[in-house]
Amino acid sequence: MIILSTRLVQGLVALCCALALPVQASVLERIRAGGKLVIAHRESSVPFSYVDSKSGKPIGYAVDLCLHLAEVVRKKTGKKDMEVEFLAVTPANRITVIEQGKADLECGSTTNNAERRQKVAFTIPHFITGARLLVKSTSSIERMEDLNGKKLVSTKGTTPLKAADQANRERLMGITILEAPDHARALDMVEKGEADAFVMDDVLLYGLAAGRPDPKSLKVVGRFITTEPLAIMLPKNDPEFKKVIDDEMRRLITSKEIYPIYDKWFMKPIAPKDTVLNLPVSYLLRDFWKYPTDQVPF
Repeated sequence: MIILSTRLVQGLVALCCALALPVQASVLERIRAGGKLVIAHRESSVPFSYVDSKSGKPIGYAVDLCLHLAEVVRKKTGKKDMEVEFLAVTPANRITVIEQGKADLECGSTTNNAERRQKVAFTIPHFITGARLLVKSTSSIERMEDLNGKKLVSTKGTTPLKAADQANRERLMGITILEAPDHARALDMVEKGEADAFVMDDVLLYGLAAGRPDPKSLKVVGRFITTEPLAIMLPKNDPEFKKVIDDEMRRLITSKEIYPIYDKWFMKPIAPKDTVLNLPVSYLLRDFWKYPTDQVPF
């Protein structure tokens, strides 16, 4: 009879358990083995990621960047026949989708912040904005303080919603905070009088208003409530894939190849109504792009 020491038995048990656990392949390994690249997109984050009402396909600034990155992944893996699949996500489930490996890139208007970096990774920001208020053009509301006793809506799972809720509680502002499932519904609530204001990244507010039948019936007001560096989300523990994405984003920025892509969506007519947002690259983003990095101080 062979008598094994307790330490040896424990070691063998640990080894067996480790072998039994499935090791999730990296994105590049999966694609090299014939897998597809899955891009998560939004449905109403104009002009970053939204569905074209004519074609029914995802379009936008972030979508263009992700399609470019998909080509880089295709070349890196040598898989010329790599399939690209789009997956619609919402503000509420977008982080979970990346965290659970259901998508490889989330291409929308997601803020890179410390809380989210606990669950996912981000590449270099493609935009820097801040949250402001969208109200009817006839409204007397000009800032957060004017919302005392009124209703403020934001989109579930977003940083502007958390910031507004925190400010309301800490400063005892007496605002009723409402949650909408997506940006389109929040905008609808303002137009129908169900909410007095919609707090969200100002660039998204301009984009949403531009797509309405009467854009002049809405206006964006107030000081910045937050600072939002928007970036493409990636899986957290996949350094090889992240390096490929980071390197290409850095190259696009330093070579200035990103500027024509930016201008296409912010300085030229965009779908669905050939509206021009007329938002040149801000001084914040231009300064940040001088030394492009995925490290943001938030």
